Amino acid sequence: MSAAAVTDSSFQQEVLESVVPVLVDFWAPWCGPCRMVAPVVEEISAQYEGQLKVVKVNTDENPNVASQYGIRSIPTLMIFKGGQKVDMVVGAVPKTTLANTLEKYL
Repeated sequence: MSAAAVTDSSFQQEVLESVVPVLVDFWAPWCGPCRMVAPVVEEISAQYEGQLKVVKVNTDENPNVASQYGIRSIPTLMIFKGGQKVDMVVGAVPKTTLANTLEKYL
């Protein structure tokens, strides 16, 4: 299962109202580090299928959500649980770093 694209209009339903924790990848097509971290995000999506929802927000096309959560640099990976932001990782990080951060919320 690959990460679903989420927009300003679907963010509330897909992320904030999700019954499972959600990893949100804030990215943009022109961002090199975003492209580097994309395969890691896909691996996480497959590894935690059923326990975690993984979505991507294109910050160029969805500026409202990005500004609402103060996204200053991308990639920014945010973890939401119960409709609240509980953690975040900024930059292209190794899979182990991301997995260790996620484990705390599953």
